Amino acid sequence: MAAHRSPIRLRRGLCAAGLLALHIASAVAEDSATPMDEIVLQNGSRILGTVTATRDGVVTVETEFAGTLSIAQDKIASMRTQTPVVIQLEDGTVVEDQPIVVADSELVLPPALVTQNYPLADLAVMNPEPWELGQGYRWTGLVSAALTIEDGNTDTEEFDYRVESIWRSLRDRFTTKLNGEVDEANGVKNAENWNATAKYDYFLEDPTWYTGITAAAESDKFADLDLRYYIGPYLGHQFYEEPTLTLSAEVGAVYVNEDFIVADDKEYPGMNWTVNASSNILGGDSRLYLDHNGILNLDDANDLIMNTTFGLAFPLMFSIEAAAEVLLEYDSGLPPEVEKLDQTYRFRIGYTW
Repeated sequence: MAAHRSPIRLRRGLCAAGLLALHIASAVAEDSATPMDEIVLQNGSRILGTVTATRDGVVTVETEFAGTLSIAQDKIASMRTQTPVVIQLEDGTVVEDQPIVVADSELVLPPALVTQNYPLADLAVMNPEPWELGQGYRWTGLVSAALTIEDGNTDTEEFDYRVESIWRSLRDRFTTKLNGEVDEANGVKNAENWNATAKYDYFLEDPTWYTGITAAAESDKFADLDLRYYIGPYLGHQFYEEPTLTLSAEVGAVYVNEDFIVADDKEYPGMNWTVNASSNILGGDSRLYLDHNGILNLDDANDLIMNTTFGLAFPLMFSIEAAAEVLLEYDSGLPPEVEKLDQTYRFRIGYTW
């Protein structure tokens, strides 16, 4: 006679088998899951994800629940990454193939690799670029243009262009710049000017100080300037170099030669200076910036040249950048019939790298 099984016992057996299968599946999933990096904040909050960068006092972590987070290093109590990385400290020490381990806001590094303890604030860069390790140069640059076309009572065509390229290593820096403008109204050209600059900087033992040499040339047909060129050495200082504020200044001496179309040509020794500043204080990856340079004629204190650019740049997509600028150009040495101050307002779009 066939055995008779109770329906209740059958259901209990199926439930037990289901729970066992679920337990096994969960264990397998846990074992196969990729371990996550962990950050514990000073307020006790725990963040799991993948630490992708550490730079300028900010740790960037990719999370599944909130996307990309940027966390100030001084808010972190402890941290542990799963993957070995290259760590560069503020004093230049490089530690390779080690995970980042932080306990009580202090880096935990193998005693065989370091001879002292480091606070987390001394962690400068995770996985630094080759140039930051003294290998080659970092190349950055910008190519942008502004084009305005108006049809109607007045036909106007305005074209501005700008090209900038910088090669930077730990020991030196090369900078080249080219700016220009060509404007027409009703088929008649009413603006044609350009200026080009080349600079070389050499960083001293204290890398916030550097010496260099600059050479520049410019032309402005409608300001009676056929060609002005100058060359000379300078001393510079990097006061700040953080995203919230980058500020540098230079002062030096130059030899200046000016060829005018109508006015008398002249040459003179001069004192030159530059001030460059930028800030991301407005947020959203935007950038406020100021570029200023000037030359004073040492033979005639009334002969002064000053060029100042104020701007706000912001990203559009990929590496495309837009910027609104105000350019003030003052030259007291121009002929009397030419305006001493030229003001330009422009909106440009460019590609950065």
